[in-house]
Amino acid sequence: MVALKINNATDMLGIVDVQPDFMPGGKLPVVDGDQVVPVINKLLADRFSYAFATQDWHPEGHSSFASSHPGKLVFETVELPYGSQTLWPDHCIQTTPGADLHSALDHSKINLIVRKGFRPEVDSYSAFFENDHKTTTGLHGWLQARGVRRLFLSGISTDYCVAYSAEDALNLGYQVFLVEDACRGIHMPLESGGTTVDAAKRRLLAAGAILIDSSAIGS
Repeated sequence: MVALKINNATDMLGIVDVQPDFMPGGKLPVVDGDQVVPVINKLLADRFSYAFATQDWHPEGHSSFASSHPGKLVFETVELPYGSQTLWPDHCIQTTPGADLHSALDHSKINLIVRKGFRPEVDSYSAFFENDHKTTTGLHGWLQARGVRRLFLSGISTDYCVAYSAEDALNLGYQVFLVEDACRGIHMPLESGGTTVDAAKRRLLAAGAILIDSSAIGS
């Protein structure tokens, strides 16, 4: 297989929500979430000159927390003014250790950190838009100013924040690569069969995303 060559003038690695609260032992643990860190660090060391990262950055009592909806359970869905919202355990509370970027993550090539989900009334999965699909994070303008055309996305979780970021990036005109071994998902079961990761991958492929392994990325 011919390696996909990186042009650091137009290509960038996106690191989505690599935070302790999403790691084993965290407030919203993703199975093997910590295993994305060495893969991402190798990409930063060997392939990419630049990266951006996102942080979930919630205030206490955020509207996406099950604890903010008496009688509701974690992973139930409620209707909020902007649409359906999955309810989560309290996680990534601003300034707490669980909201930090993972301590083992190489920060040296991260040129921008986008904090999302900080507005109490609306959640934010995507690196580009909050869940109302209108409020922007400013990331698109920053990438455009740098001339970025291809995004390679990594992080947590494949089925939520990474997938939403990828879909928005595609809609904004970027070519998007999902680096599968640099991502981990929540894998919530679906009534129709399979999991939320399976559904997310089907959506992304249909929208034009390219799913690759980090070994397919050359220098």
